[in-house]
Amino acid sequence: MADALKDETEQTVTIEEYIEELEAEELEADLVLGGDEGKECTYPSGYMKRQAIFSCLTCVPSGNAGVCTACSLSCHDGHEVVELWTKRKFCCDCGNSKFGEFSCKLHPDKEPENSENSYNHNFRGSYCTCGRPYPDPDAKEQIEMIQCCICEDWFHDNHLGLNSPDEIPRDEDGEPVYDDFICEKCATTFSFLKFYPSSLWALPKQKNAPSVQSSTENVMENDCLTSLSAKAIDSHISQSEIQADCSSSLSQPESSSTKKDSTCENGTEVNAMLEDNKARPEDRGSTATCPVGVDIIEATLPSEKAGPMFLLKKWRELLCKCRSCSEFYTLKGVEFLIDKEDTIEEYEKMGKSKRDEKLKQQEGAELNFLNTLNHVQKIEIFSGIADMKNELHSFLESFDSSKAVTSEDIKGVFENLAKKKKQRLT
Repeated sequence: MADALKDETEQTVTIEEYIEELEAEELEADLVLGGDEGKECTYPSGYMKRQAIFSCLTCVPSGNAGVCTACSLSCHDGHEVVELWTKRKFCCDCGNSKFGEFSCKLHPDKEPENSENSYNHNFRGSYCTCGRPYPDPDAKEQIEMIQCCICEDWFHDNHLGLNSPDEIPRDEDGEPVYDDFICEKCATTFSFLKFYPSSLWALPKQKNAPSVQSSTENVMENDCLTSLSAKAIDSHISQSEIQADCSSSLSQPESSSTKKDSTCENGTEVNAMLEDNKARPEDRGSTATCPVGVDIIEATLPSEKAGPMFLLKKWRELLCKCRSCSEFYTLKGVEFLIDKEDTIEEYEKMGKSKRDEKLKQQEGAELNFLNTLNHVQKIEIFSGIADMKNELHSFLESFDSSKAVTSEDIKGVFENLAKKKKQRLT
């Protein structure tokens, strides 16, 4: 018992660490909110490409409505609110017909419904295929959740449709090596991605994966997955077959030729495809230079059971933007895939940029304030700062570190500061 109490009293935090923690929390909030200060309802902006959304179960228990950051603060303060992180192409519902007699305080003039909004069970506080809340009050331990970049639902890592969470692509430290995840359900719609080269995929870990031989087998270099050949594309090689081929090649010693040709490890293949995509006109109609190599509108898509997909960084930039492929995305309702501003990365960049701009404005306001003061007022401020620094230094030097700091101790510090100021002015 004595040792436990000793450990508890030794858990201290410095002022620098406390400030760093606060700044980190502020940065995280700005990234989630996209720099939105929550002062104005976003309804006039219409269906925004991406914004932070909240569901008020006090006002709409059925969970088929969402409100923006400003409305969650001004109109639904004290209500049972579910934070949904961000949603794409969403327009604020606050105060519309779904809220009955409740009216939005910030922008009451709204259409009865936003017909293009999309809702799922997240709006009721449920997630994953198991429909459990997060955090789960009945769970002994909270399991990590992963968000699908398409339906934007969240899934427990043991409910992804894999044999084991160990198959999730992670490095030796357990950190994810994938950038985006597509859930098992959405993967059915996105089976066309299997037409693309293997440089898109972060492959699930496989133990003792068997070797697969076929007439369309690609050569997989050491630590690398190279592009699918035209034959492989035409015969719709599945992801599981690619994984097995890769595992087979990894089990063989690296020859001088594979060393020479290996490109994935240093990202050359990905960069080459990116440059190739940039070089092509977006309005071209021919599939001759399309990386897919076929007209995906007319092509027969792979029919095997789809599993979850794990995509590498910049995979969206590798997607073809030819006329045929663009029409296919629109047909499937996934045209947002080729919109760079739809990504979480771009959304967070916007939030960070707004935060940096806000901090600069605050610094400028502080300097402007000092410039409005006369010489005596400036001296008074700087003297007060010096007194505060010296008083805190004296307090910390004389204070017994084995004791906890109380409100009376802090009160004493400010009483001493007041006495010093009175002495200085008299």
